[in-house]
Parts: sequence; C-alpha cells; structure tokens
Amino acid sequence: MLSRVLLVSSPGKVILHGEHAVVHGKVALAVALNLRTFLRLQPQSNGKVSLNLPNIGVTQAWDVARLQLLDTSFMEQGDVTVPVAEQVEKLKEVADFPENWAATERLAVLAFLYLYLAICRRQRALPSLDITVWSELPPGAGLGSSAAYSVCLAAALLTACEDIPNPLEDSAHTSRTPALQILLTNTKVPRSTKALVAGVRNRLIKFPDIVEPLLTSVDAISGECEHVLGEMASAPAPEHYLVLEELIDMNQHHLNALGVGHASLDQLCRVTAAHGLHSKLTGAGGGGCGITLLRPDLEQDKVEATKQALAACGFDCWETSIGAPGVSMHSATSLEGHVRQGLGIL
Repeated sequence: MLSRVLLVSSPGKVILHGEHAVVHGKVALAVALNLRTFLRLQPQSNGKVSLNLPNIGVTQAWDVARLQLLDTSFMEQGDVTVPVAEQVEKLKEVADFPENWAATERLAVLAFLYLYLAICRRQRALPSLDITVWSELPPGAGLGSSAAYSVCLAAALLTACEDIPNPLEDSAHTSRTPALQILLTNTKVPRSTKALVAGVRNRLIKFPDIVEPLLTSVDAISGECEHVLGEMASAPAPEHYLVLEELIDMNQHHLNALGVGHASLDQLCRVTAAHGLHSKLTGAGGGGCGITLLRPDLEQDKVEATKQALAACGFDCWETSIGAPGVSMHSATSLEGHVRQGLGIL
C-alpha cells in the first residue's frame, strides 16, 4: 500500500459527431474534454475512510473496522460485476445517508463505497484514507462527469493499492486527436436522453426512407471528420478548419431533422454565426450543451465578444479544448491552484 499523497485527474467528454446515429450502428467520435475532475488521496492512520465532495456538499466518513466486517463475499468470484439490488441495499445501510440527500449525493457515495471495497479488499486490512474529489464539469450536462468521477476513484485506489502502475504523468500525452480549441456552452435546458433516443427511433420507424439516409449521412460526416483529424495530427493547415466547420454545420442540420434540436440550441448557433463561428449540439440534444470550433487565427477579442453574447442569453460558457490527455497522475506543484481550490483553501 502506497503511503504518499496521490493527485489524479480525468477529463470529461464530448461527442464531436455521431450522436444518435451511434444508437443505430453508425460511427460516433467521442473526444476528451479538457474540463477535468480532480482527486486527492491522503493515507491516514485514524482508522477512518472519509469522502469529501465539495461540489455537491458531501462530507462522509466511516470506521474502517466496521467496513472490514462487512460481508463482501459477492466480490470474491473473479472480476467485480455490477451489484445486484440486494448488494446495493447492503451498501445503503453502510452508507447511512442523511434523509435529505438527493439521488446525486446518494449515488456518488454508493459508487465510492463499492469501488473502495471492491479494490481494497485484497489488502491485508482496508486502508484508512482521506479522499477529496472536485470537478470543473457541470453535472447532468452529458459531459461525462459521472464517468470522470468513477475513473478518478478507480485509478487512485488501484494505484494506492499497487494493483496498477501510476497513470500517465503530467507530461505524457497519448491522444490520437489534435487538440482543438472550442467554446463549450451549456444552455441549462434540461432534457431526457431516454426520451430523445426514443423519439429518433420512432421517427426512423415512421419515415425509414427519410431517416435512414440521414443516419448514413451522419455516419459519413463522422468518417470524414476522423480523416481530417488524422491529417491534422501530422500537418494541420487552415483548410482543415474550413472542412471541420462545414461538417459541423451539416451535422447540426441533420440533428435538427432527426428531431433532437431545441430553440436554445438554435439560438446558440445564431449567436455564434453572427460572430463568424460554427456550432452544433453535443450529446442527446433537446437543450443541454453545444460546442463551437475556434480557429487558431481567431482574435481573442472576438472570442470574448462571443462568450459575452452567449452569457447574455443566460448560457454558461467555457473556453477549453478537446483532444485532452486521459486519466493522469499529477505532482503537487503542477496542481497547486486546483488543490487549494478543491480543498477549500481559496
């Protein structure tokens, strides 16, 4: 068992092209988003394991000795599997939730307990740890915040228990996608992914000769984008960005034709188009988030003007990048500002 502090981060994700078409067997391009979730793991000797989630106001601690007595026989056979209802109920008893906790808080704690027990049970004794997780990702926006949380927990616990070597260090990059600067905009309009997926399926059943070609065309857009990104990885050129912008416009029109657009997303596209930029929804649609490509030659004052215009619509907007590193291990100095913020020092 490692005795040093671990600092881990994991990126969010966006779908560049292929949302909804992927449900019907087509290609989707998912890329890492450089808004990240961070985790600090501190070994302790106080007989407690504690979890702190400042973004959602969760602070919870458990006696390691009590957890040691928990029956974990359901984890003994081979790889850990998804817990059945009876096992979830057992974890709920151990978690001892406050009555007023919402589903988000409950699920976050259950995920932690399950991963902690599943990964650390092979140790001679369950370790005493203090874990803090915080995020730049807005929850429930289709940007992979839950996955990034789980990946950080799994990576940190597996590393602490010496089941895996350290994840990527700060300077290591394994991305196959060139880093592209984008604006990420959250319209803050809630939507149901399940309902939107069902709507596309129903439209496909009702108009197969119309919708199937749309899905095939979206598939071709994904393929063309992958080809362009492959060329850009070795020798990016201005004309590549012109093609990417065209593909963004075409896919957005296709997604509207599939019925997953929304007035807020139309407004987003109009605002960015007025500034000479190109946008599309990302994820399920029906609200949620959109991405806007930023060309390298774009002047910063135009970017700021676009961000201000989007904020005036009531949207949240971040200037960030896609094609970011995956799960990574960091030094304390490289993440000093993030750690201070996550621990509530700032």
